[in-house]
Amino acid sequence: MRAVLLRRTGGPEQLVLEEVPEPRAGEGEAVVEVRAAGVNFADVLVRLGRYPQMPELPVVLGSEVAGEVDGRRVVGFTSGYGGYAERAAAARRWLFPLPAGASFAEGAAFLTAFVTAWVPLTQLARVGFGARVLVTAAAGGVGSAAVQLVRVLNGVPVAAVGGRDKLALPRGLGAREAVTYDELGELEQVHVVLDLVGGDVFSACLPLVRPLGALIAVGFAGGLWPDVRPARLVGRNVGLQGFDLGRLMRHAPEVVEQAARDVLRLWEAGAVRPVVGGEYPLAEAGEAHRALEERRSQGNLVLLT
Repeated sequence: MRAVLLRRTGGPEQLVLEEVPEPRAGEGEAVVEVRAAGVNFADVLVRLGRYPQMPELPVVLGSEVAGEVDGRRVVGFTSGYGGYAERAAAARRWLFPLPAGASFAEGAAFLTAFVTAWVPLTQLARVGFGARVLVTAAAGGVGSAAVQLVRVLNGVPVAAVGGRDKLALPRGLGAREAVTYDELGELEQVHVVLDLVGGDVFSACLPLVRPLGALIAVGFAGGLWPDVRPARLVGRNVGLQGFDLGRLMRHAPEVVEQAARDVLRLWEAGAVRPVVGGEYPLAEAGEAHRALEERRSQGNLVLLT
């Protein structure tokens, strides 16, 4: 079968479409006929050799897919990696029905983004009525999901993005305010920050948290997080929390499984929707990575088989 193989770390050109052996389903697994695969920033970090838990190379990247199993349309997380391919193995517990009327591209753009936003907003911050929630990278996959979910939770979404050309998307999804990163200092304080960027943006967001609020660190596309002394948190009566979907799947899989079912119900009810910002054939996986890495994309990028 055809799959996009990463043999060594480096630039997007390291992603090469090749013939590889068929995947085998282990105990409790199924082989998915992949129709679309999600492209996430974690995949970019693996390609660059910067991911904290690097897989053994060579590897077929891709942790979420949409496709068919025994004639059923499904979305799901793959068994580790393997999604950038015509077929991929996945544990049956991580396969869920694709909502009626949804495209495979939308399915591949949904689970990682919405679960990554939903768990912190409901389990860590417990966003409620009127809570002002600042979402960074709000025009990206997870960010566009978070803006919608804050609205569903009756909070007030506040969006921050990397450029003025990206302001329209979060506004269209319900953000009450939208600013660029160099305008963060103009915002009023918020109850919660969901930071998907890290680096300097993380540092700029911490002073924006009001007393008894929290900053939740999720992504580090903009650089690793600076050290924060506990005295700074204690003195301001604020909290600092973190979230990693992959590790939560290993250590508390029942939490992730329930979250997936929760957000899928919201999609089925029409309360949220994935934003597909670009569709690429498997052979152009490198171009999808390049667009994501260069911050040229909005929403979620997917590969089509």
